[in-house]
Order: sequence, then C-alpha cells, then structure tokens
Amino acid sequence: MTVSLARGTGAAAVLIISAQGAFADVSAQDVWADWKAYMTGTGYTVTGTEAQSGNVLTVSDFALNMPMPEGEGTMDMTLPALEFVENGDGTVNVVLPENFPMTFNGDIEGDNFLIEVLYAHDGAPLVVSGDTSEMTYDYASSEGTITLGKVNVDGEDIPADLFKVSVMLKDITSKTIMQIADLRSYTQNQSIAKITYDLAFKDPDSDDSGSIKGNFDNVTGAISSIIPTDAASAMLPDLIKAGLNVNANLAYTGGASTIAVTGSDSFDMQSSSAGGNFGVILSGEGLSYDISQNDIKLDVSGSDIPFPLALTMAETGFKLKMPIAKSEDEQDFGLGVTLRDFVVPDMLWGMVDPEGTLPHDPATIVLDLAGKGKLLFDMFDPAAFEALEDGEQEPGEVNALSIKQLLISAAGAKLTGTGDFTFNNADLETFDGMPAPDGVANVELEGANGLIDNLIKMGLLSDNDAMGARMMMGMFGVPGEGEDTLTSEIKVSEDGQIHANGQRIK
Repeated sequence: MTVSLARGTGAAAVLIISAQGAFADVSAQDVWADWKAYMTGTGYTVTGTEAQSGNVLTVSDFALNMPMPEGEGTMDMTLPALEFVENGDGTVNVVLPENFPMTFNGDIEGDNFLIEVLYAHDGAPLVVSGDTSEMTYDYASSEGTITLGKVNVDGEDIPADLFKVSVMLKDITSKTIMQIADLRSYTQNQSIAKITYDLAFKDPDSDDSGSIKGNFDNVTGAISSIIPTDAASAMLPDLIKAGLNVNANLAYTGGASTIAVTGSDSFDMQSSSAGGNFGVILSGEGLSYDISQNDIKLDVSGSDIPFPLALTMAETGFKLKMPIAKSEDEQDFGLGVTLRDFVVPDMLWGMVDPEGTLPHDPATIVLDLAGKGKLLFDMFDPAAFEALEDGEQEPGEVNALSIKQLLISAAGAKLTGTGDFTFNNADLETFDGMPAPDGVANVELEGANGLIDNLIKMGLLSDNDAMGARMMMGMFGVPGEGEDTLTSEIKVSEDGQIHANGQRIK
C-alpha cells in the first residue's frame, strides 16, 4: 500500500505541499484554473465548490480522485478548503488553514483503507506571481508539523498507540518556478533549518515496542522536473511513458538518530553523521541514485549482542544507475559502493587478534562499476514481472562491463584493480552458461606476504595452506615496483582462453 500511495500522490504533492515570485499579473482564477488543468492532465479527477467574494476565491470540499493500478480501487485525497486571495499587486496568496487533515482512502487487494494525515503550520501563504505561462511560488514558514492521525482498515480503526508518526520542520523557505506548456517544467530550491522525526510502534500481541527518533540539520534541496500533462493516469509508469523527468538533489550538514526496541528482546542503536547527500534522477532513460554520508558514528547494544559496539566510518556511499524500459538499443548501467576508513573496535580486534599481530588500520572497500546492456522487459509492467517470475521472460543481457575502481584495504594488505570487458551473449557454452567475455583486468596486490606471515603467527593459517596461497599468487602475479607487491594482467578471450601476464592458464 505504501509504494502505491507514494506513486499516486507524486503529482499532487508538487502543487499542494512543495509548490512555492516573476512580476506580472496573475489572478485567483488563473491560479485555481491552472491547478485544475495540471491535476486533470496527470490523471486526477478534481472536485470542489467554488465561491468568489471580492478578491477571495474559496474552494471548499477540495478533493482529488485517482484510480489505483491494476484496477485495485481508487485513491482519494481531500482538503477542507483552499483560499486564493488577490493581493492587489498582481500576486495571489494561496491560503491553507493553520491546522487541517488530509485524508487518503482507497482499496488495495480487497482491503479498504483510510489514512488521515494532520498538517499544521503558522498560516503562512504560498505567494504566487507571474502570468499564465509561468508562475512562481514563494513560501516561508517558521514551522510545520505532520502527524499521523486516524488509520482505518476494513472499517476498523487501528488503535492510536500501536503506531505513531510525527515530523517537525523548522524555518522552511522555498521557491518554485512553474513553466506552463504542453510539457510543464518546474525548478525548485528549498531549505529547512531542521527536520525532526519521531516514530513509535507497539506489538498488539506482546509487550514488544519500539521507537525511532532523529533529526537532519540544514537541509537544502534543488529539484528540476518535466511533468507531462497528457499522461493516461497519475501513476508513475504512465507519467514516465508520457515524458516525466525528475532530477533531485538533497543535502544536509548533520544528523542523528536513535532506535530503541524493548520487550522480549532489546536493541538500541545511536547514530550520527556530519552530513550527507541524496541524489536521484528518473526518466524514461532510466533511474539513478547517488547517496553518501560523512563521518558516521554508530553505537549498538542489545540482548543478542554480547557487548556494546562503537563503530566509525569516514565515508559511506552507494550509487546505482539502471534502465527501466525495454529497449533493443544498449543502455547504460552502473553500481558503486564506498565504505571508507571503517574502524573496527579494539574489543572486536581482541577476539581475533589479542596479541595485536595484525595492523589495526581502518579498512576501506570501494567498488565502481559501469557498463552497457539491454533490459528485455519494462520494469513497471506487472505482466512482464509475472512472466519473469514464471521463467517466461529473460531479464536482460550485459554487453560490456568496466571496473573503474576496485580497492580493498584491510589488515595491512591492499588490493586495487581496473578492467574492461565485452560479452558475447550468443555464446553461452564456452564459459558454462555465462556470456563469453573478452577483455583485460589489471590488478595490484600489496602486503599479501606480510599478511600471510601474520596469519601463520596467529595460528589462523597453516604452513601448507600458506604455501598453496603463495604458489597461487606466483602463478597469477609478478613482482611489482614496491616491496611485497604483486601485479597481474589478466586477459580473457571469447574462445575460452585466459592469460595471466602473458602466460596461458586456461
């Protein structure tokens, strides 16, 4: 239900929550008419009772209705009233009540649901300026709070103490420029001094309960988007097919969180960071994420953890780029993982290395991959997914892969590497069902012999096992420039041959 609701309310949120001056004349009717055109153009049914009194246009009983995917019912969103107030200088204030509920209800897989979200703010209006071809929304509020209200499933209210959610926003400013054409586009810049969240949950059948609390400081965001007005519906797949393009980047300067679980088992985790970044790009060409955090600290304890753990990391990151639509042309993909300067507590080191034989330097893992391939089904097509699960549909094929960076550093040893390969998807026999690769990888290994010696001293590796490992390294590597350094050039060809430093090994 959560995923469908998030997809379905995306277009509505642009105007109702995120929308935020150009200097030309715009009237209350202009703004309201454009809201209706925008909503209906993205698949919503819009209703409301309009009443004009002087310079104020009031729309009461405002409601949006949207069909859910695969005929799973509808999703409705209601607001008690909206006011569009002409200021006499060519601008319009959009006024929401200081406290009001937003109600979402629908039917998913036979279960009727109703979710009430309570929004409160200081009453600051959205100030709209511009003209009918471009409207600018400016918004500034000292505080806003979002609280989960009533939740009802199949006519039965969920007890309020089972699940609680509240989010508080401090010092909000936002500017959105909406360009109105066959394909709408908007750019938005937003800042929030602090976001605080508080979630609590309780198991109705036991004494187990938990809470998640935290905050983000100095949150800034920049979003640009192209929004189609002729989509078949407001659901994400139809919006993408009609030309949706979103490029969003959020950053914050610091954050902290606490997770606590009590009951039959206990668990406690406290974390903090010195800031981070979240970027996402979505269009018909694909989906990409770029997420990072800096200076992370974790303190973990619990009934199933023998002793408290304190972990730190200088940087953590995750990058993903992938196609989402079926295509006969090659498409780009990529994957990146970063765990830099990960410090293992001395207490953990003491369990495996009580004498301090190994260097206890921070460990680092970095992997950066890029490639080209073909996605053979539409990611948002339920029928295609079903065929994939039944084995009737192939997911795709990889045509090329580049290892842009490989870095593993721990316990005094370091492995680095790069490589480029192409794949013959017509040949699945030479490499036992894998598309035949053709390419070269270059690898360098530092400190391996020193690590082996230390493992022998610790009794974790026998002399015979060490001899086998050294023979294997000698087969694949040649001495490098530095002390205790091996390098290797691995060539793989489509005919099944593998060469290491010019010597054929397969």
